[in-house]
Amino acid sequence: MGTGETRTDVVIVGAGPTGLALGIDLARRGVDALVVERGGQLAPGSRGKGFQPRTMEVFEDLGVLDAILAAGGTYPVGMVWRDGRQLGEHRMFDPAEDGEPHSRFTVPWMVPQWRTTRILHARLTELGGRVAFGREAVGVDQDTDGVTVRFASGAPVRARYAVAADGGRSTLRRALGIGMTGETVDPDPILVADVRVEGLDRGFWHLFPPGGAGRAGEARETGGSGDPGGPGESDGSGGRRGFLAICPLAGTEDFQLVAQFPGADGPDTSLEGIRKVVGERTHLAPESVTGVGWSSDFRPRAALADRFRAGRVFLAGDAAHVHSPAGGQGLNTSVQDAYNLGWKLAAVLTGAAPEALLDTYEEERRPIAAHILALSTAIHRDQARRGAATRQLGLGYRESSLAVADREIPGGVRAGDRAPDVQVDGARLHASLAGPRWTLLAMGTRAPRTPEGVRVLSCPPVEPFGTGLYLVRPDGYVGWTGTDPEGLAAYAARVGAGAGAGT
Repeated sequence: MGTGETRTDVVIVGAGPTGLALGIDLARRGVDALVVERGGQLAPGSRGKGFQPRTMEVFEDLGVLDAILAAGGTYPVGMVWRDGRQLGEHRMFDPAEDGEPHSRFTVPWMVPQWRTTRILHARLTELGGRVAFGREAVGVDQDTDGVTVRFASGAPVRARYAVAADGGRSTLRRALGIGMTGETVDPDPILVADVRVEGLDRGFWHLFPPGGAGRAGEARETGGSGDPGGPGESDGSGGRRGFLAICPLAGTEDFQLVAQFPGADGPDTSLEGIRKVVGERTHLAPESVTGVGWSSDFRPRAALADRFRAGRVFLAGDAAHVHSPAGGQGLNTSVQDAYNLGWKLAAVLTGAAPEALLDTYEEERRPIAAHILALSTAIHRDQARRGAATRQLGLGYRESSLAVADREIPGGVRAGDRAPDVQVDGARLHASLAGPRWTLLAMGTRAPRTPEGVRVLSCPPVEPFGTGLYLVRPDGYVGWTGTDPEGLAAYAARVGAGAGAGT
């Protein structure tokens, strides 16, 4: 071991929602993991602010749901403005309909990202996890025994595995030579800022279509806040105006402002620049913007890493897939990357499962990311609605090698599906599944002997399940279905079910 070298089981590069969620999942399983962050503190800014129902289920299992609920709120109705007049309301999200997957959550929940990371960091600390700030990763080396992450200053970190959760410009991904394939979704730069605004109703999401004109039916959400509105209209000075939207940030006194700048090299992100665009595109006086807490600019793009794994290093979150923020899919997909990878790393690190289990991370998550990238891009281009697909409850892994049906059993739930949150013996099923363990559901049949650590829930058949056995993975997806106890035992041994579960 080199002088001053730190050793751990897993080093996670990046203390955003992805890295922190993975740190939490590993910590509750007793895995020694270190999160390293280049910044001196958690990142500021509202950034990704919306959580879909599936992510809320994940947060419940990770033990942060109450804090997330207390910190946020539902999205307000959009109000379309023209020349200082209210044209009408516009609802950004389609309501849940009959037949959608069972969940206690039905609508997106808004929490500014800076607050989300604080909540996740607090939970990680509570579980004994740690974040090392001021550690800028500059390279990575690996061999048959482990991986070493090098930093701009300070000693390297040696681990058995590393996870790159360091964003769309991931240093680790580039060091590994993993390319990204994608496209520019919108060539025009977009400004996003957390601002204080006087005299603006916090009961609406205020939408200002290009040129200050537009119809309520034309207003769409982009980046959680507005509508590209096509190429924009003339601003009278030879330029073009894009959309502008101002959304109250739940749980705060701030608004998130999003504005498009067609044909521009880049927006002015200063207080004066933001005041100028507000004065030009809305009925508000420039001085109504009294402060800017954080601001940034970006160009919407969609890109997918060619691989999610290189040896002992895994890519997760924006390091693996970069989305247009339209529809609120990127951050949610990223958290679920972590939720998929956590239990697999723990099973392999404890010796409960063979190293080959880790191959299923890319097998399962890369197709999901590709699907969501296409959805986000379609929403940005007004080619898809924000309906059931954006809630992510219907996503699953039926094509995964981990989805095994020894015998097809009646009912709507198949191997690879997310276990729906139905009522079982008067209680929510997800409440019974909570925690880092496997669960055998014996629906209308006798439960066979199971490996130590696998909890058993016996009950009459409940729709949409049918009579039979369902072995539910630690991340809430059905791994195995059937009626044969020998098939169940063989599958459990293959995936390490029941061992190294944690607490």
